[in-house]
Parts: sequence; structure tokens; C-alpha cells
Amino acid sequence: MKKTIRLGISACLLGSKVRFDGGHKWDRFITDTLGRYVEYRPVCPEVECGLGVPREPLRLAGDPGSPRLMTVHTAQEHTKRMARWVRKRVVELAKEDLWAFIFKARSPSCGVKRIKVFNEEGARTKNGVGIFARAFMEHFPLCPVEDEDRLHDPAIRENFIERIFVCKRWREILAQKMSRDNLADFHNRHELLILAHSVKHSGMMKKLVARAPKNPVKELYAQYQSLLLEALRLKVTPNKNVGILQHIVGCLKKQLSPDERKKLLEVINSYRQGDLPLIVPITLLNHYVHRYDLPYLREQYYLYPHPIELQFKNHV
Repeated sequence: MKKTIRLGISACLLGSKVRFDGGHKWDRFITDTLGRYVEYRPVCPEVECGLGVPREPLRLAGDPGSPRLMTVHTAQEHTKRMARWVRKRVVELAKEDLWAFIFKARSPSCGVKRIKVFNEEGARTKNGVGIFARAFMEHFPLCPVEDEDRLHDPAIRENFIERIFVCKRWREILAQKMSRDNLADFHNRHELLILAHSVKHSGMMKKLVARAPKNPVKELYAQYQSLLLEALRLKVTPNKNVGILQHIVGCLKKQLSPDERKKLLEVINSYRQGDLPLIVPITLLNHYVHRYDLPYLREQYYLYPHPIELQFKNHV
């Protein structure tokens, strides 16, 4: 990995004592495991916008789509203060070349989903988004985001890491001159990976690329990007993976001996039953793909979606 993988992160997750009570929310997976391979850019919206440590806790109030930021006990409003800081900060972060952002869960400034929003009567819903998190996601739609709670789920964590690298490659495509050939090449290399997320989206994207000459190239890219982001948000399941693995075995049917095919299917079935992690059938398939030199499969990012140093498929 020659290029630095730079992630934005809520500062409290790195152990910084910036919480309202003067504490932190240090997450050892983030610092000790993922932190071995990435460089973090810490952000604390509440401290950086001028609120002290310790401070009165905050909560969201009013309209979940455009909430106000209020102190819990004295009902002081800090919405405008936060909004001014956010507008400036997202511009600064645009210069950091962030690949993704890990937010603090359940935070009125950083939470990415299911944040409590209170009405005037004190009743609450859980359909809010933290003020900074919302602005960040709107400003950087290609930047994968997640919160630290969800990253402790191996499947969600794997999907997050995968999305980081897919979106990185897509941003590299956007940095080049837009062309139908570049788009077709990107799709061909990601075809099985996208298929593992969504058969529906894969089919739509394949049709879109196939009729590319009929669409203005800028419009084509925009439509493809929309479908790509939708697909990547859908969870890959063991059953979906089994389907892709069996499809790859089918692509190898002319090269594999009966014993090799039987062994592969046994390994895939063991993965289906939860006895083996996904990395085992993928490693075995990679062996045959390179042994028999099959270009289509050799170029599929599904078989190696991110650098081996970040290969968490041995946990899913």
C-alpha cells in the first residue's frame, strides 16, 4: 500500500478527552487493529466549534430533517454556532483526501443514524442524524461512513473496508477523462463484487454500460455512480457469497478436474455452514484462477477487494 489510507474519525474514538463529561470513547479495534494500516484525521465538532470540556450535554430537537442543537438542561441553542463551523470544516476536510469517516454512534453532532430527536413535549424519535455527520455525508457522497458500534459486526466491518476501496477506485476513474471504455473496464472488474451485493443493481448497471453509446457520457457516469452507491450499501450475505463462489467454479469447469471441482464445492459448502471463513474458498479459487490463467476472473476485485493487510474476510 504505497498511498496513505486516510480516514476521518470522531476524536473521542482515538482516546482524546473531548466528551461532554471530560472523558473519551477509545475504541481498541480502531486504534490497535485498523489503525495499523490507516492514518486518522480526528475531528470533534463540539469542541472545535467552541464548546468547552466539560460542557453541558447536547441533544437534537424539533424537525428530524433540520433539527436544532440544544443543551439538555438549560435549553441553550447552539445550532447556528455549529452550522458556521460545519460549513468551514467540510471545506477544510476536502483538502485531506479522506477515504472514509468513522463517526461516534448516538452523538447529536456525529451520529449517522437513529439519533434521538426531541419535540417540545419531550417525546423523542430515533430517526435523526448528527448535524456534522449529515453535512459531511451531503458534501462527500462518495466517502463511505460508519459508526464505531457497527464496525464491531464482522460483516459490516468487511463491507465498510470493501466500500472504501471501491469508492477510491471510482474516484480515480472520475479524476480521469470520462470515457465509455473506462467505465466499461471499471464495471467488468467489479462485476462479481457488485453482484454479491445486489443481483438487481448488477443487472441494471450491466444494461446501462451495454447501451453506453446512446447516452451522453456525463449522464452515463452519474447514473452509474448512483446505482453503484446504492448497491454497495446493501449487505453481502453468506448465501449471496455462495452464489458468487459457485458461479466462479462454473467459469472454471473446463479447467478443473472432477476431484478439484469436488474439493472446491466441499469447501464452499463448509463456508455455507459456517465451518470456514470466506477467505478459505476465495484463496483456493484464486489458486486455480492464476494456475489456469483466466483473465476475466483474474481481474475480478471480488477475489481481492482490498490489500491483503486489510483482509478481514478471515472473520466472516
